[in-house]
Amino acid sequence: MQSYTVEPATGIRGEIRVPGDKSISHRSIMFGSIASGITRVSGFLRGEDALATLEAFRAMGVQIDDDGETVTIHGKGLHGLEEPGDVLDCGNSGTSMRLLTGLLAGQNFFSVLSGDKYLRARPMKRVVGPLSRMGARISGRAGGEKAPLAIQGGQLTGIEYDSPVSSAQVKSAIMLAGLYADGETVVREPHLSRDHSERMLRAFGARVETFPGGVRVFGGPELTGRDIVVPGDISSAAFFMVAALIVPGSELLIRGVGVNPTRTGILDILKGMGGDIELLNEREESGEPVADLLVRSSKLKAMEISGEVVPRAIDEFPSICVAAALAEGTTVVRDASELRVKETDRIAAMADNLRRAGVTVTETPDGMEITGVASLKGCAADSFGDHRIAMSMTVAGLTAKGNTTISDVECIATSFPGFRELLEGVVRR
Repeated sequence: MQSYTVEPATGIRGEIRVPGDKSISHRSIMFGSIASGITRVSGFLRGEDALATLEAFRAMGVQIDDDGETVTIHGKGLHGLEEPGDVLDCGNSGTSMRLLTGLLAGQNFFSVLSGDKYLRARPMKRVVGPLSRMGARISGRAGGEKAPLAIQGGQLTGIEYDSPVSSAQVKSAIMLAGLYADGETVVREPHLSRDHSERMLRAFGARVETFPGGVRVFGGPELTGRDIVVPGDISSAAFFMVAALIVPGSELLIRGVGVNPTRTGILDILKGMGGDIELLNEREESGEPVADLLVRSSKLKAMEISGEVVPRAIDEFPSICVAAALAEGTTVVRDASELRVKETDRIAAMADNLRRAGVTVTETPDGMEITGVASLKGCAADSFGDHRIAMSMTVAGLTAKGNTTISDVECIATSFPGFRELLEGVVRR
């Protein structure tokens, strides 16, 4: 188990690009594989999670070439996948497992999905339940709640489903199954989750209709390959945004970041706390809004974070917790129970780590209260095997008095290979 030590910084300055968006990278492989013709993807994230998806489709007979610049997918059409000869290993990737479960439910073959110990502990009934209603035959540990999942694909029927959670993974899994189902499939959710699947499926030629509170997918139409440009991942940019805000004397330009409105909760929250963040050169690439982000160090103030902004920032909460730890006053987080079923229980993990750094944190069932301090203290932080916890505590260490050591940092490679090197390139000491 690897660890590293972070020393305090005197500034964050320079210009960077963060790796490609993880959510869009996953979907580019999936949708390109079941489209007819060639799909070329530039900006693909070569992290372990997205590569797990890529290898799963290779195992189902899809030719995928990668020259280091462009990923080229030779799509096999909606019904062209082949039965895999072995278990499909999703690694640590919940996106891979949940979306593949939906897609595989509509195939005319048998498959098994598994992953690492952290993924095998995550809840899967949230997709297995609605997919079973569509006619899917899926079994797994704990009555289908946990992986490995065994899927006997076959004929599906469209349903109307009111999801109790706002989750792009749940929505996308049902949408993918809906491509293979008779009739139409409707998914509603309490608040709008990220809409990358809707945008990209439409671009590939699927019949997808959105309406207030949900999405409607029609089965049957063939998809056609296309070129995709993957923007920089705002979830990865979040660590650098928070670092530049909390380290005095900082100014950082982050180029080419995806600013899809369903993902910009982090911008709304940090600006609401008083963060100096400008969006420059706003544009659109492959149907996704993109901008350059200019971030300057700021004096942050506490706020309440709840309601519709939560699903739009769900992956960024570990870094938001670090910002809250150095904001004036007590930040209250509500409506974020989803954080308890991520790669780890992110509420408990961040509460534990921030307390080690000298911050008063109170956990609640669906959130936490964080009382800001003037400065953090160096500590021994635990990633709990979660890439976002590891990177967030790295950022926290930049402002601490004394050194901070983070354990079990190999997990960072799941989403952000090269994170520490990129950070060290803009840190001033």
